[in-house]
Amino acid sequence: MTTTSTPPDARPAPAAVEPHGKHTLTPARIIGAGTAVTGNAYGQRELLDLFGITDPRTRSVFLNSAIERRFLTLPPRDDTGAFGTEPQGQLLAKHKRLALDMGARAVRRCLDDAGLALADIDHLCCVTTTGLLTPGVSAHLMRETGIRAGTSRMDVVGMGCNAGLNALNAVAAWATAHPGRVAVLLCVEACSAAYVMDGSMRTSVVNSLFGDGAAAIALSADPPDAAGPPSGGLPAGPGASAGPRLLGFASHLIDSAIDAMRYDWDDDQHKFSFYLDPDIPYVVGANAEQVVDRLLAGEGLRRTDIGHWLVHSGGKKVIDAVRVNLGLTRHDLRHTSGVLRDYGNLSSGSFLFSYERLVRERVVRAGDFGVLMTMGPGSTIETALVQW
Repeated sequence: MTTTSTPPDARPAPAAVEPHGKHTLTPARIIGAGTAVTGNAYGQRELLDLFGITDPRTRSVFLNSAIERRFLTLPPRDDTGAFGTEPQGQLLAKHKRLALDMGARAVRRCLDDAGLALADIDHLCCVTTTGLLTPGVSAHLMRETGIRAGTSRMDVVGMGCNAGLNALNAVAAWATAHPGRVAVLLCVEACSAAYVMDGSMRTSVVNSLFGDGAAAIALSADPPDAAGPPSGGLPAGPGASAGPRLLGFASHLIDSAIDAMRYDWDDDQHKFSFYLDPDIPYVVGANAEQVVDRLLAGEGLRRTDIGHWLVHSGGKKVIDAVRVNLGLTRHDLRHTSGVLRDYGNLSSGSFLFSYERLVRERVVRAGDFGVLMTMGPGSTIETALVQW
């Protein structure tokens, strides 16, 4: 179907929050975005050949994934030229190295996009699932980049592919409560540091899907006395009025599928091993309508009012299930499919790679509504409503 947008003056603005009866707080707005990858880009057939994988079923999984390339940091080779084994300890060290490298570059690009500097960051939230660090990525990143020691920080760890929107909800609330100050959300996933190779179909599916990537966005809420963004168009340059306001969030836990996406400890491999249930695309698709409709009902909107859909690039079957169940077109999910094609599944940051592509496309008009949607372990669907 063709989606259309409701003009900004066709319905009343959402009610503002008035704490203690003194000030009117405005919703947080995305004011900058940046992404980064690491390692080298590999095509699916190239990966199969590099690892000498000849099993027809495994090759079929890789070659029918709708993924053309992924950015990965492959294991080191041994004296024979074969790829060596990386024990869990080495994988954790790899995660730290890749996460800090990608994360720092994504944050700097985000700040450049917003016309800001590292010194402007007041709050930093870092999201990852592909490794565990204590202290978390946020502390290490602050030390590596020179972000002010007084910057407040938060780490969201282990929530999986839906974690970016979980964190965005909290970061947007922080920005709204601190108008005029800058919060940065970083989703950084070193999927090269979270794998098992045991020849099973379970691990083959996972290894065919994920890639390394980091995405950061900066948020800020206008002070109560600010004039706000201009109407009738979006500015060409960076600034607070260039990005969408975050109007609301809605979540849905599919508790009957709590084990459908999970990390298990593999005693044989001495590593954590990720599991994806083959039915997860259908489970997600069957539950997508109710959470999206609940999100939109809070603002009196329908799906046909949404001009832009930015959905997690979870895999070809997941994207198709969401598209069919929500009545969307392939064009609606062009950025979701494009990110999957060019990067694979980037876990928590996938939807922000799609957001960056939409911004670069320069088709958004003032007043347009958009829906952000992620899904991951729980099993959980997370959504957010935005308006430019």
